[in-house]
Amino acid sequence: MDRRERIEARLREAFAPLALEVVDDSHRHRGHAGAASGGGHFRVVLVSESFRGVPRVERHRLVYASLAEELRAEIHALELDARTPEEGSRAARGTQQ
Repeated sequence: MDRRERIEARLREAFAPLALEVVDDSHRHRGHAGAASGGGHFRVVLVSESFRGVPRVERHRLVYASLAEELRAEIHALELDARTPEEGSRAARGTQQ
């Protein structure tokens, strides 16, 4: 299992997402200081009922906590979009117009 798959598995276990996308953008950061340490750059879009009524900053904290082990050794940068199902469906409708 590679890093992206491990991240995805952790997030699925922690949040039972309705939608999840984990993209490894590490190749876009070659030569960057974090690339030398072996940590990857990842982009995550996560839609979950778990975020209902939870402020954005707290959502990020919950995700960081679920990935604590990976953040110590395998993740240098994490771009995060954590939404409720309603927010996710509004975003999807917005891209179709």
